[in-house]
Amino acid sequence: MNILEVQNLCKIYGSGEAEVRALNQVSFSVRRGEFIAIVGESGSGKSTLLNIVGALDNPTSGKVWIDGKDVFSMSEKKLTVFRRQHIGFIFQSFNLIPELNVEQNLTFPLLLDYKTPDQKFVDELLYVLGLTERRNHLPSQLSGGQQQRVAIGRALVTRPALIMADEPTGNLDSKNSQEVIALLQSMSAKYQQTILMITHNENQAGAADRVFRMADGVLQDLGGVRQ
Repeated sequence: MNILEVQNLCKIYGSGEAEVRALNQVSFSVRRGEFIAIVGESGSGKSTLLNIVGALDNPTSGKVWIDGKDVFSMSEKKLTVFRRQHIGFIFQSFNLIPELNVEQNLTFPLLLDYKTPDQKFVDELLYVLGLTERRNHLPSQLSGGQQQRVAIGRALVTRPALIMADEPTGNLDSKNSQEVIALLQSMSAKYQQTILMITHNENQAGAADRVFRMADGVLQDLGGVRQ
């Protein structure tokens, strides 16, 4: 089953001679549980694509369906709730709340919707992420790699239809970068979690099930990589 359908997405800035096509007729689909990597240079359009697929920005034209829902047919209020409940985000800046401990940061998206966390699942995430002994630590007491693990858990805790990872290793050293990519790979396999990751690092993209290349607003499917 396709969890994500993107059809003829365009994003145009400016007009006339100043017109820039950040996205040019981008179409693709992603099956449930796939780990997808999109590689490209800075300015290629990959961040624009992630922001639109993640409903953080509007396209000039085109359609996005997530879990069968026509994303841009929703009102702004409904879209805000849908984004919070169905899309998880992992950014290169960890965006943790300094006053909350690891477990509180991880469960924060559920509390925004007044939902009681599934403690068994929270405990499992903390264990899989190697954070069980850090559950009561504040972000300031964690390494960069540990903070990014919390961010991954926060994205997973709602069991979203789709996780968007925007250069998730951008602020990490090579060792922690490898560990984070391996974690994303295992989360996709363990929980059948669909992940869309953008990166400029082609070696990291090799961990994905399928790789796309973005250049000048055009998306090319490079096919499967991981066996």
